[in-house]
Amino acid sequence: MSPLKPPRARRVAVVGGARVPFARSDGPYATASNQEMLTAALDGLVERHGLQGPGAVGEFVAGAVLKHSRDFNLARETVLGSTLDPRTPAYDVQQACGTGLQAVIAAANKIALGQTESAVAGGADTASDAPLGVNDRLRRILLEARRAKSPGARVKALAKIRPAHLVPDIPRNAEPRTGLSMGEHAAVTARAWGITREAQDELAAASHQRLAAAYERGFFQDLVVPFRGLARDQNLRPGSTVEKLAALKPVFGLDAPGPTMTAGNSTPLTDGAATVLLASEEWAEGRGLEPLAYLTAYETAAVDFVGGDVAGGEDGLLMAPAYAVPRMLERAGLGIEDFDLVEIHEAFASQVLATLAAWEKRGLAPVDRARLNTAGSSLATGHPFAATGARVVATLAKLLAERGGPGRGLISVCAAGGQGVTAILERT
Repeated sequence: MSPLKPPRARRVAVVGGARVPFARSDGPYATASNQEMLTAALDGLVERHGLQGPGAVGEFVAGAVLKHSRDFNLARETVLGSTLDPRTPAYDVQQACGTGLQAVIAAANKIALGQTESAVAGGADTASDAPLGVNDRLRRILLEARRAKSPGARVKALAKIRPAHLVPDIPRNAEPRTGLSMGEHAAVTARAWGITREAQDELAAASHQRLAAAYERGFFQDLVVPFRGLARDQNLRPGSTVEKLAALKPVFGLDAPGPTMTAGNSTPLTDGAATVLLASEEWAEGRGLEPLAYLTAYETAAVDFVGGDVAGGEDGLLMAPAYAVPRMLERAGLGIEDFDLVEIHEAFASQVLATLAAWEKRGLAPVDRARLNTAGSSLATGHPFAATGARVVATLAKLLAERGGPGRGLISVCAAGGQGVTAILERT
């Protein structure tokens, strides 16, 4: 028997996207689960692209960062609760804030290899409904009681419970190896790279102003699905200016002189979900759907942020894209100057600016700010961790399509754990 020949890689089209408006935590979506939000986004995508029929979508790939135990099979349960064919396979992925983009990459690989013709990728996260854990001491007592061989031994174990054991473990946005929150890590990186308060506020104001302008011109009309009374991202502040942002007090980096990071130039805790439709060229043509762009390259990287932030170096928690992007561009034979648009996820304004500085230090050309996050980004939309990657892919694909003719866009997403996920979209 002759061995199978490896398949020829096919182009992967980005056909469209749909997301719910992002909401501040403990707001309109306070009682919405990851599955409810993800289902709403998926249903919006299904309706807009006529995906209701049997076999319309080959598979659904999605994830969440903050998960309850009930979310162990989130993607599949979302399919079963949606208008998508219930026979659609689905599975979860998770790579912190890179989850949404990693889901896109996972789906794209199967399309490229001919294993499926179409797929939906996405993610959801709720900071409002974060899982509360059982106090570890209480957990140990309950396990001891479960293992007890007699009623008396069980009562003896349960008698060890004290009122303090009933206090739940609340998830904290902190890195296990350092105990520092993402904001505290970003503050260390900002100092290491000399990022100024004024530069951060300028970037934050531009993000809000550009997102507001995009909404006003109807850009998001076919990308955002109203949900629970919201039609626009709740965090959007159309009137944001550098002057208004300058009046805010710093909230991170307070343990060192001259803190620069405020609530205004940092993303808030956010609830939301996003999806994106990917397909082969043949599938899209057969259904009369015009591809917005093509996913042509992707790269991941990781840094030893303990040796960076804790030791005072430049490889901070959110700086892995400083390595992923140059590596991806070298492999593709491209430079920054070859991109019409650049999308950098704005976890913090300081992180975006440090990433830009790092790219230049590694020999890449400066990014033209007129091409950066032209429809706003996470500082304005908010950042439901696993949803951001899908949001960025759908937004950039449509921006490229709007330009008409050939074009190229770069995506850079930083993630907890010192990771980065990056990609290239193109129109030819």
